[in-house]
Amino acid sequence: MSENLIEVKNLRIAFPTEAGGWHQAVRGVSFTLGREKLGIVGESGSGKSLSGRAILGVLPDYVRIEADKLAFDGIDLRAASPRQRRHLRGGRMGMVLQDPKFSLNPVMTAGAQIVEAIRIGDRRISRAAARKGALDILHSLHIRDPELVFDRYPHELSGGMGQRVMIGMMVVREPDVLIADEPTSALDVTVQMQVLSILDELVERRKMGLIFISHDLQLVSRFCDRVIVMYAGQIVETLDARRLGEAQHPYTKGLLACLPEIDGPLTPLPTLDRQAAWSQLP
Repeated sequence: MSENLIEVKNLRIAFPTEAGGWHQAVRGVSFTLGREKLGIVGESGSGKSLSGRAILGVLPDYVRIEADKLAFDGIDLRAASPRQRRHLRGGRMGMVLQDPKFSLNPVMTAGAQIVEAIRIGDRRISRAAARKGALDILHSLHIRDPELVFDRYPHELSGGMGQRVMIGMMVVREPDVLIADEPTSALDVTVQMQVLSILDELVERRKMGLIFISHDLQLVSRFCDRVIVMYAGQIVETLDARRLGEAQHPYTKGLLACLPEIDGPLTPLPTLDRQAAWSQLP
């Protein structure tokens, strides 16, 4: 087992344009992930979600992905066959998306979807054993009545409950890496904390690596061990989550300046000096 579960070096992602050229959406992104909680934060369009999807190999074929290194546990993902990538994806690597309403199958019960995820990993598992496994997973996610949730359809679940089901589907095969793409943005604050507590417990108990993608710097700084700040398709700063006050880049400083202070005076929100931010891009 490699010390770094994920190694990304000089990742570039480009989309074809109508004029026949290429738009570079991610430009030279490099980072590593160990058995830790790594936050990637940035505004919409900064390239944070694209980077996570490139690691999993779920971007469309027309997208051009290049990297000097793109590896999972020492496996070169650039050279991996589609079959190898499928074996890793959903097995040793999983992804939790933003809104379970659009991710869960609306015509299957929550339990049936977890059972399916279990049996895809091993068809020798009987449906009865898979059902028991699914109920055990729901119970481990602190769901009070697993049997009731098991038989409910996605539209009958709250946002927080649906997100727990999504997490359950992703962890049935005990992945080494979980990529959570804005998993709490559609939830209220109380439910956010519950979902974060579950993710924190999973990372600690299973000793896995978590990439937590968000636009909420305050949330990421409180939850993660390290924070990557992305702007305009590039990483502008990587910091220990406890040392965000030492940020040097204008974009990171601008994000920090927008964080509200409950006991602070009422002041106008600052605006980002984008010219200064652009001038300090690598």
